[in-house]
Parts: sequence; C-alpha cells; structure tokens
Amino acid sequence: MERASLEKCEGALGYRFNNQALLVQALTHASSSAGEAPDNERMEFLGDAIVGIVVCEELYNKFPTYTEGRLTRMKSAIVSRPSLGKVAKQMGLDEFIIVGPGMAKRRHLPASLYANVFEAIVAAMFIDSGLEQARAFIIARLADEIAAAEADRRYRNYKSILQHYAQRQFQITPTYRVVREEGPDHVKFFEVVAMIGENEYKAGWGRSKKEAEQRAAEETLKTLGVDAEE
Repeated sequence: MERASLEKCEGALGYRFNNQALLVQALTHASSSAGEAPDNERMEFLGDAIVGIVVCEELYNKFPTYTEGRLTRMKSAIVSRPSLGKVAKQMGLDEFIIVGPGMAKRRHLPASLYANVFEAIVAAMFIDSGLEQARAFIIARLADEIAAAEADRRYRNYKSILQHYAQRQFQITPTYRVVREEGPDHVKFFEVVAMIGENEYKAGWGRSKKEAEQRAAEETLKTLGVDAEE
C-alpha cells in the first residue's frame, strides 16, 4: 500500500502508527496474501479480546445499577459483527481494506469482514502503543453504539421504572411473588407476578427469578398504561 494511502487511513483512524507495517497487516484480508504476506487473522483474534474487555469495563463502570444479564445483552449488541462492521464503514475503512481479486469483484463485502478489520486495527494499536491507546480508540468509536444499546427498550430496567412509578403514584414499593417453577435445576423457568399493595398483575416468565421479575414489571407497566420510555 502506498504511503499516501496509509497516511489517509491514519487520518480516518485519528492515530499515527509508529510502525506502519502493523496497519498494513491489520488491513490485509487472508484472500489477498495467499501466504506471501501477513494477514489480519491473528490480529483479529487479539483485537476481539481487547474490544470485549474494554466494552465490558466501560459498561460496568458507566452503569453501576444494571444487572449482569442486562450488561451482557448490551455488550453482545455493541460488539456484534453488524455493529463493528457499521462503525468500520462509517470510518471509511472500506477504501483501504486489502482483499484478493475474487473478493474485490464482489459488489458488497460482508459486514463480518469490516468487523474483523476493526478488531485487527485495535490489536495493531495495542501492539504499537499499548492498551490505553487501544481503549481510547474503542470508546471513542463505539460511543454511539453504547448509547444506542443503553436506549434500547430491551435493556431497560423495568423494575426500577415500576418502583419509581408506584412510589410516586401510590406511595408503595412493588413486591414480587414466584407463583410457579418448572424444569430441572439446570434449566429451570420461573413465573413471577408483581404486586402493588393488594393488587396483583400479569405474570412474567424467565430463566432466573431476576429475569422473570423484569418481565413481570414490564407487563405491569403495560397494564397500568405507563410508557417505559419516560
């Protein structure tokens, strides 16, 4: 790759490599090298782990009241192939990816390829400058994905929303009651109902009591006509 293209890519990344050979390798798909030059598969392996731990740490620190299940679902959405692929394309990395002739003929490259390049670039930065540089890049580039995951209704804490509503409207804190358990211990399901005072609302099911309580709270909010987006 010509130096001008490398410098343009560095501009898109917002980072100047001490060793530009690392950037070239991060951009090189296995279809291009045919064993003649290092491709990005090993870097992808390393970058995947780095992206995962950095996102987990960010979510853990940023959302101290969120449950493990909610954090897990958010993390999965943020580091998914479509998410990372979208970010890579938004950065304009499609202009710099080095692929073989067969791949180059395709009108649209798969999102997974862009995601792999994103992870490989993270690894290249880590090797070039260390974890702090890689972390800063990840957090900056995935900020919108983190915000989108936090705003998604699937990750809302319905129990917290119901508690605030019940305390404001009725001066009562909701309680939850397990009405049924099904299945063996390793794959048990729980049915839970939410109660506000003496009033019992529609049940929710889950693989854990916490998940079932969240679903019960969600159903109760629907019954009460409360917009969980508020």
